[in-house]
Amino acid sequence: MKQVTIERLGHQGDGIAAGPVFVPGTLPGELVEGEITGGIMDAPRILRPSEMRVSAPCRHAKSCGGCQLQHARPDFVAEWKQSVVRQALAAHGIEATFREIATSPEQTRRRAGFSAKRTKKGAQVGFHRKRSDVIVEVPECRVVDPKLSAALPLVEALAVLGASRKAELSVLVTTSLGGLDVVVKGGKDADAEMQQQLSELARRHNCARIAWGDDAVLTRRPPMQKMGRAEVSPPPGAFLQATPQGEAALLADVLEHIEGASHVVDLFAGCGTFALPIAETARVHAVEGDKAMTSALDHGWRHAQGLRHVTTEARDLFRNPLLPAELARFDAAVIDPPRAGAEAQVAQLCEAKIPRIAFVSCNPVTFARDAAALLRAGYVLDGLRVVDQFRWSTHIELVAGFKRQ
Repeated sequence: MKQVTIERLGHQGDGIAAGPVFVPGTLPGELVEGEITGGIMDAPRILRPSEMRVSAPCRHAKSCGGCQLQHARPDFVAEWKQSVVRQALAAHGIEATFREIATSPEQTRRRAGFSAKRTKKGAQVGFHRKRSDVIVEVPECRVVDPKLSAALPLVEALAVLGASRKAELSVLVTTSLGGLDVVVKGGKDADAEMQQQLSELARRHNCARIAWGDDAVLTRRPPMQKMGRAEVSPPPGAFLQATPQGEAALLADVLEHIEGASHVVDLFAGCGTFALPIAETARVHAVEGDKAMTSALDHGWRHAQGLRHVTTEARDLFRNPLLPAELARFDAAVIDPPRAGAEAQVAQLCEAKIPRIAFVSCNPVTFARDAAALLRAGYVLDGLRVVDQFRWSTHIELVAGFKRQ
């Protein structure tokens, strides 16, 4: 047994003591005791707790690996997430003024990725234990929408129906206007008999759609998502913002950063989270690498009322970014890249000198790199906000504006 004092939190939410020693479930300033194996104190005993420590609100917190920070006060979590962004920016010599963090309420996540394994008596369903492939049942999750918790019997039934005894089933469940939208991976091939049973499960559990493997096996109703005035039916498993409240916070700042623009390019547009609301006041060209997503966006636009013209383009912006000559017709840009950032596309934006850019990011490190390039090109960083859609986790999202000086 060894005693250590926690000096700081790492980016994965573990406390870090000198050594380094990684201690999950701890906070800076705490004195802890435990056995250290491979630089990790896996089962610490808290000898001197931090004043920032609270009792975890979820009864599954000690075993489930879905949340890393339920033991910390909300104001500590908010400041820590903002400090992670500050540190990433500081590594590039960037200072920024932060707006108030936008934290999504409990039980608002509209998508959950459940794991399931068949057992002799049925199936085990839930999330993985911390640093383990053991599945922990989470019937009272404090993060996901209650409709997703209520879908656990469906996930269990899917595992009994289509999982092998050796392989784990992955079941992605999303709430939609038409009911549950379900994507199942890792199951047995769906023959005619299984498809008939899936149809019955879909009816019984109010599923809009069940996709099995790479195929949409059945669609009872379109699994619509509201995007501004439009309704969009995304392809199975397509990217969506995690909570309606988080999406609203991101969208509000995006609209503010491009206010007054008449022709906007939306880069990494997805199914239209930003493009379709922007189209209420401006023409939009939406670019996304996945053709199925641009098709869904286009279909949603064509069936909506009162929107300006929206064009779509399926294009790999990593390998084939829009060039300055193509960007010259726009007076504002919105960019929402994946975790890798948008280094190639940002380089072209720097040359194009579009007056205003709204930048949404889910990775402070790549955002800071891309922001540094924009600042060197003559932009000013304006109004950065951290948006915490993944409550109690270490995941961080942000939205910021850039203006040409």
